[in-house]
Amino acid sequence: MNLRPLTGQRGLTSVALAAALAVGLAACGGTTKSSSSSSDTKSAAPSAASANPNAPLKKGLKIAFLPKQVNNPYETIVDNGGIGAAKEYGGSAKEVGPSDASASSQISYINTLIQQQHDAILIAANDPNAVCGPLKQAMAKGIKVVSYDSDASKDCRNLFINQAASEAIGRSEVALLSKQIGGKGKIAILSATANATNQNAWIDFMKDELKKPEYSGLQLVKVAYGDDDDQKSFQQTQGLLQAYPDLKGIISPTTVGIAAAARYISASQYKGKVAVTGLGTPNQMRKFVKDGTVQGFELWDPANLGYLASYAAAALASGQITGAEGEKFKAGKLGEKTIGKDGEVILGPPTVFDKANIDQYNF
Repeated sequence: MNLRPLTGQRGLTSVALAAALAVGLAACGGTTKSSSSSSDTKSAAPSAASANPNAPLKKGLKIAFLPKQVNNPYETIVDNGGIGAAKEYGGSAKEVGPSDASASSQISYINTLIQQQHDAILIAANDPNAVCGPLKQAMAKGIKVVSYDSDASKDCRNLFINQAASEAIGRSEVALLSKQIGGKGKIAILSATANATNQNAWIDFMKDELKKPEYSGLQLVKVAYGDDDDQKSFQQTQGLLQAYPDLKGIISPTTVGIAAAARYISASQYKGKVAVTGLGTPNQMRKFVKDGTVQGFELWDPANLGYLASYAAAALASGQITGAEGEKFKAGKLGEKTIGKDGEVILGPPTVFDKANIDQYNF
């Protein structure tokens, strides 16, 4: 992949997260546990609902997290945060999903979750439109749909839990790289998949930021796609430097991509010559920061993203909120949250990690 200081928070993608990766791989299968039945009769369509902010959270809610891919350690940490939250409010949650991040890979899982009569489906969409049909079917059956990390089309979900404001992420990434390379030189972006909603939103704001006079010395030469695959991202980094040997910097707004890019550059002739920044985790990027490959990068607390998404789903399924702008709900330890325009709820601003503070964080 998306702050505030996250001291002591749980962690996410990184070399140090082999254990988390193993958990993600173990969850790779599409089979789902049979669960104790919640009500067989779901509520009417979301548009017919009215909010009751004083309604208690229902006990025994069944929710499921459907990440972009289950072998992505970042997604595993997000989902584990949401599964932990469900335990707090007396619900049950699980993670299911594909092992690849293709546009249509999540559809069969949505259909299965509908058949299993879950109260809520939480999805990090690989493609905003490909999942729309089955998500609408879920909503028609009264299943609440919450997108997180990467949004689905607005008419296919009740809420979108955004890690940070898309504009803030996109613009801050440009500012961070510009500072690292002295405001001059050719730069590239190493993204995840070409259809990822969050990636494209951030990149649009990056491109807009680059139009400002203060960035006139920067030239964006290419947007490459590593598909959130470590080896492909590594190869894409290599390809960028072969095509543009005078490249000065790479922005990779994905935890898989930034780690792969840093790994390639750390063992190449470009170390110290090509700056790498983007979105990564402290545990994942620590060694690259300490060996001088990476000066600084950003992220939020991924466990809290899943935690917030879980409470939002519970509030929807319990009738506390409908997803309308201005509604408020309590998200456990994160406190009260307000729903913004287009059903968006923002976790918080990103944090920059560098040599001065990276050892204060463990995730």
